[in-house]
Amino acid sequence: MLRVITLNLNGLRSASNKGLHEWLALVKADVICLQEVKAQEADLSAELLSPKGYNGYFHCALKRGYSGVAIYSRLRPERIASGIGVEEFDAEGRYIQADYDLPDGPLSVVSLYLPSGSSSEERQAAKFRFMEAFRPCMDALRCSGRRVIVCADWNIAQREADLKNWRSNQKNSGFLPEERAWMAALLKDDAWVDAYRHLYPDTTDSCYTWWSNRGQAWANNVGWRLDYQLVSPALVPLVAACSVYKDQRFSDHAPLIVDYRLG
Repeated sequence: MLRVITLNLNGLRSASNKGLHEWLALVKADVICLQEVKAQEADLSAELLSPKGYNGYFHCALKRGYSGVAIYSRLRPERIASGIGVEEFDAEGRYIQADYDLPDGPLSVVSLYLPSGSSSEERQAAKFRFMEAFRPCMDALRCSGRRVIVCADWNIAQREADLKNWRSNQKNSGFLPEERAWMAALLKDDAWVDAYRHLYPDTTDSCYTWWSNRGQAWANNVGWRLDYQLVSPALVPLVAACSVYKDQRFSDHAPLIVDYRLG
C-alpha cells in the first residue's frame, strides 16, 4: 500500500510549530505533497528540509515568504523535475514532480499550487494565464505512459457539493464558471479522475479541505474542497481509501490522505 498526502501548509515553519512533523511521524505516509511552503531552502532547518525517514525536495519561490511547493518522500525518486516552463510561474515555485520506478511499474507524483485569484483582478488574470499554460502539462503527463498522481491545492471548487455556500459564491474566485469548466475539461471522459470523488461521489460537508480564517468558518464547517488528488486512469482501480484529516489544524487547509494499492 502506498499512502500519499497533500496539504497546503500556509507556511512550513508555521505548520511545524503546530505539530505537523509529529503527526507525519505517526501517519506513516510514503509521499507527502506540500504547497505554500513560504520559505527558501537556505532558511530551513535540517529537520524541515528532510524529516526523519524522508527525503525532501523543494521548488521555492524567488520571492521570500511566498508560495513554494515540496515533496517529502520515503522512497528515493529516480528523477525530480520542477517548473512548467513558464518563467512567470516558475519564479513563484508552483510545480515539482517526483518520478519513481516501482516494482509494479513507473509512477509520477506531482505537488502543484495553482494561483489564487481572490486578492485582486490582476491575480485572477494570472490564475487564468496559469490554467491556460498548465493544461498542456496535464495532457503531457496523461500521455507519458506513466501512472500519475497530481496532488494540488487547485484553488477551484469544481462542483456545488464542493463548498458550503455555492449559491453566493458563483461570482467569486474559486467557483467561477470559467474555473469550473476548466476543471471539468480535465476530468472529461475520465482522462483524469478525482480520487476522492471516485470513492465518495456525493459527500458534501465532510469533503471540505479549506476554511476561511474570517468569522466562524471552521467552527460552523463553512468550507470549500480545494485540495484534490487527480489520478491517471490506470490508478483508478488502485484507489483504496480517502480521508480528510481534521483532528488537528496545521493551517487553514486540512490534509487529504489517499491510500493506493501500490508498492
